[in-house]
Amino acid sequence: MNVDSQEGRPRGSDGMVTARKKSFDLKEACVRAAREVIAEQGIEALSMRDVARKLGISHQAPYRHFESRDHLLAEIMRRCFVDFAEHLDRRKSPDVNGDPEDMGSAYLAYAAHKPLEYRLMFGTPWPEPARHPELVKYAVHAFDILRNSQRAKYGDRPEHYAKADLDALFIWSTLHGMASIMQANVMQYLVLAPEVMPRLKADLMGKIDAALEATSRPEPKPGPARRRPAKP
Repeated sequence: MNVDSQEGRPRGSDGMVTARKKSFDLKEACVRAAREVIAEQGIEALSMRDVARKLGISHQAPYRHFESRDHLLAEIMRRCFVDFAEHLDRRKSPDVNGDPEDMGSAYLAYAAHKPLEYRLMFGTPWPEPARHPELVKYAVHAFDILRNSQRAKYGDRPEHYAKADLDALFIWSTLHGMASIMQANVMQYLVLAPEVMPRLKADLMGKIDAALEATSRPEPKPGPARRRPAKP
């Protein structure tokens, strides 16, 4: 895209574009440039000036669409959460009460294939503008899938909500732990048996299932109290 370096206006082949086209192109260009800055230098390096410099436009031009660096970051995070939610909804069992193992596989696949987006969603403090209902809705999507699957298992009644929430948090935190360590630099230095990595995901899912099965069993009822023999 050719851009007017003074005004930040996209130029067409004849230098004339509609106002709507100009607005859309510049906004999208800012989002793309910001993602590139984050990918190349880390989120701490993101600034409106760097975005403008990467696009070759006036440093004031990005402010036409984003009030601040945090507003730009919030928009990027919102898009990541939307993409993540849509990915989970495309999993093999997309019904709301689907198999947690199927959802877990989709969760881990996303983290593996889109590590930058995953870190932005779950490893970055939310800027104040991110606390918007639209972003929050997509951000809690993954947890709601787990929560609803557990409520379906126990019965969707208020007296079971705490148990369902605890199980959902257990599954989510376990999946997040695995997704995070797979991105950690230390993983390349671990000396693991050759068969470990190919078995890792199935092993994790099996242990999640075993843990949930163990905690879902009813607690044994206490037997009758034994009487102490009378003293002679």
